Amino acid sequence: MREYQSLSHIKWDCKYHVVFIPKRRRKALFGGLRQHLGKLFHELARQKGCEIVEGHLMVDHVHMCISIPPKYAVSNVVGYIKGKSAISIARNFRGKTKNFTGENFWARGYFVSTVGLDEEMVRNYIREQEREEERYEQLTLFGQANPPLGGS
Repeated sequence: MREYQSLSHIKWDCKYHVVFIPKRRRKALFGGLRQHLGKLFHELARQKGCEIVEGHLMVDHVHMCISIPPKYAVSNVVGYIKGKSAISIARNFRGKTKNFTGENFWARGYFVSTVGLDEEMVRNYIREQEREEERYEQLTLFGQANPPLGGS
């Protein structure tokens, strides 16, 4: 059975396939930077309550399968990860210590696709929910233990 995560009033399983690239698709993700980013991406995701389920850094792009709680927009989480990692790259690999305005290691856009359940499984679930609700309604209509109060 599928494991769902939960918040105070919700059970959820929201996973996304995200791809983004360095500015001008530079082949810059190798060596020490690659190792640094792998750890950093996981830490930044954790700070937002997210989890990188699977990830791979190529020399000119990043692939990740990330689990994001429904309380966050995908764009907010991806923007946070890209922005904070650009600052970290400037500090640790470009020798900057302040004035991070305009740091743009990553290109502006990204690709995102949902990773969901099998469509047929969802259809069966919906069909079964309808039958289950009908059965419950019949029990409450015909099997009331306490008849309604009132005169006549």
